[in-house]
Amino acid sequence: MPESAKRFELSRQSRPGRDIDDFGPQRTSTACLPSPEVFVRNMVRGVLEVVAGVRDAEQLARWMSEDVFRRLVARTSIAARARSARRVQVYRVVHEIGSIRLSSPTDGVIEATVTASGRTRTRAIAMRLEGIDGRWRVTALCLL
Repeated sequence: MPESAKRFELSRQSRPGRDIDDFGPQRTSTACLPSPEVFVRNMVRGVLEVVAGVRDAEQLARWMSEDVFRRLVARTSIAARARSARRVQVYRVVHEIGSIRLSSPTDGVIEATVTASGRTRTRAIAMRLEGIDGRWRVTALCLL
């Protein structure tokens, strides 16, 4: 082993508790995070506006995992094509958020179900939130 590699290994051993993983995303306890109900209410409104075509999906990207964001963008493009084929005009949707049910299977994780009523239909939304780097992030989303 070269001398520089030995010095690096010794310096790593002299700092217990430090690892390369310390610089990646860190889990956050529920006690250190803001109210999940407010976050869920705002995300549901945002997601419904994105699907309706009145908001850009990029505005919500910060609070979603990459996989959830990609699926939302794909669903949005499908909805836009369907509106175009039917010649339906994009209009500002107003949803009344009904019940919000929260459960916490483990610390730093919230699973939420929400009902939202619009003019023509009522939707159910399920999402999983995880506390990462001091804020909530949506790691799973299902819009029915």
